[in-house]
Amino acid sequence: MILKLDDPRLLGDAVDIISNIVVEVRIKLLEDGLSVVAVDPANVALIIFRLPKESFAQYDAGDEVWGVSLGDLKKILKRASGAASVTLEEVEGKLRITIFDKVKRVFSLALIEVSAEDKDIPELNFGARVEMGSRDFAQAVEDASVVADSCAFVLKDDVFAVEGNGNLNSARAEFGGKDLEIFGQGKSKYSLEYLMKFVKGVKISERVVVNFSDDYPLKLDFPGEKMGIGFVLAPRVEND
Repeated sequence: MILKLDDPRLLGDAVDIISNIVVEVRIKLLEDGLSVVAVDPANVALIIFRLPKESFAQYDAGDEVWGVSLGDLKKILKRASGAASVTLEEVEGKLRITIFDKVKRVFSLALIEVSAEDKDIPELNFGARVEMGSRDFAQAVEDASVVADSCAFVLKDDVFAVEGNGNLNSARAEFGGKDLEIFGQGKSKYSLEYLMKFVKGVKISERVVVNFSDDYPLKLDFPGEKMGIGFVLAPRVEND
């Protein structure tokens, strides 16, 4: 069993994003590629990551599971330059990570028992869908975070808006036109603490797909060319 990546940033960028939300995960090595499905400790956010078999230079695996500390894995992957290749293989109960660059470097990472239960991806039906540039979306979320701790997504009359309202200040970004693919309508509010972590998905994809409904969970998908990462977030429902 061995995995080889000629572009280790594919995995490194995803680990960097996921490690801001959970500290340890089960990495599943399925026949069609590497998969991570994890829930944050507060049981508010779900992370879905896929790195398909075709993204690897070598993929000899199937139905194995690696429990890893993401903080430790992130530190090791950051040691690989853009020109390096990386192999990962399980050897005597540890994960051996070899970086091939000007110098061959070998790291050994302890495999751990991850206490969190396996989670299934929920089946959700959405009333609103927006596909747009990920950087524009990230900027709107960041604007809202300046004035509030939550923001509302509103899709109405072919206009998508991101609204942040604090005690004294507010921010609103509106999107429309040919750069957007939109469907339906809806309004729901979400935590900016989580959204600010999710929008780091701009590293992976130039597009983002936003699915939501009235006071309903949010699903964000960053469909990269060689991998994809997605998030499901519970709504913030406040009593008036």
